[in-house]
Amino acid sequence: MEMLQSKLGKVVFARLSEDEDLLETITHAAEKSHITAGFFILVGTLKKANLGFYRKGKYETIKIDGPVEIVSCMGNISLKEDKPFAHAHISVSNEKGEVTGGHVMSGCTIAATGELVLIEAADARLLRKLDKKTQLFLWSMEK
Repeated sequence: MEMLQSKLGKVVFARLSEDEDLLETITHAAEKSHITAGFFILVGTLKKANLGFYRKGKYETIKIDGPVEIVSCMGNISLKEDKPFAHAHISVSNEKGEVTGGHVMSGCTIAATGELVLIEAADARLLRKLDKKTQLFLWSMEK
């Protein structure tokens, strides 16, 4: 296990608007706020969800036509190829209360709104580097 401790820095609140892409907008908020390491939580609604499930070296896709409520969305910000990168997992529910979850992929479109709280890890460097075994970009930690 690798481990790193950091002090908390700034806290950013952002409201996502209809038709914005969830991942793109979280990444943009991190870039605009100069946050390169941190974590976030988000609630709101989606017109459609595009989720992934990692199996045997690749992501299988789960597509959901909405509207759906975001029950929980959380993730982290790190640097991938010297740019802020958002990694998120989400649980969404339909009008019957049935819940589906997974890795957030591009193509999750905001419906009415999204409410983002982004918290900086002030003195940490989280870098994503390709792991040959998993073929995933995993954390490498520096202070």
